[in-house]
Amino acid sequence: MQKPRKYAPILEKIFQSKFKPGMTEVDFERDDVKKVAKKLKIDLPENIYDLPYSFRFRASFPKSIQAEAGEGQAWIIRLTGRAKYRLVLVPDKPITPNEQMTVTKVPDSTPGVIAKYTLTDEQALLAKLRYNRLIDIFLGIACYSLQNHLRTTVPNMGQVETDELYIGVDRRGSHYVVPVQAKRGRERLGIVQIEQDIALCENKFSSLICRPVAAQFMKDDVIALFEFEQSEDGLGVSREKHYKLVPPEEVTASDLDLYKERTDD
Repeated sequence: MQKPRKYAPILEKIFQSKFKPGMTEVDFERDDVKKVAKKLKIDLPENIYDLPYSFRFRASFPKSIQAEAGEGQAWIIRLTGRAKYRLVLVPDKPITPNEQMTVTKVPDSTPGVIAKYTLTDEQALLAKLRYNRLIDIFLGIACYSLQNHLRTTVPNMGQVETDELYIGVDRRGSHYVVPVQAKRGRERLGIVQIEQDIALCENKFSSLICRPVAAQFMKDDVIALFEFEQSEDGLGVSREKHYKLVPPEEVTASDLDLYKERTDD
């Protein structure tokens, strides 16, 4: 049985036991998952954290839970501490690439030996970002990879992980911390991940300017990049650009003339 289908009855049972009409938050813990799984006679993997992780980042919520969300709302799962979670109703604003955006060609500088041996789409995406300086191009600052797959603990949230962390500097000398989330084409990019990245930066790099970024493969190997910022309406996308890595000869004179006419936004 596929994991989300296997996990769905467990999350449904936990939700039904705790939810009351009108509630916008439902807390549960790892022990709740164990107890319900045992009661339903469902075998869990050794990594029990995979259940909340699946619904936070990969799988859709069961229909019975979705039905309790109002129009224009959606459930997400946030970390509230070690092995503690909270289902929260938030405005339903999925983060998906805008298919109408123009694509900028960038000469591909990925070393052939790296392209040959990357094991997953996520690894390939992170490598392409790194070797082609796409984070620098996107943000307009010089960025340097500090660590990938950084896993650490944040107060009141528990363990969090970001796919790659860059440190940046601009022409004035200001320093930045840039957490990057990388997603394959079929994976969902969730606002929860960006919230965690911001919390990580506030806790570990409080003196630096945080500029959270997400990257996602689109069709035809186009890479969508998003930057996020907080506003009165909550966390949202402040910038989106699409790039395509191509052999140098495919960047034509007409392409360069077009790019000259673009305004700096």
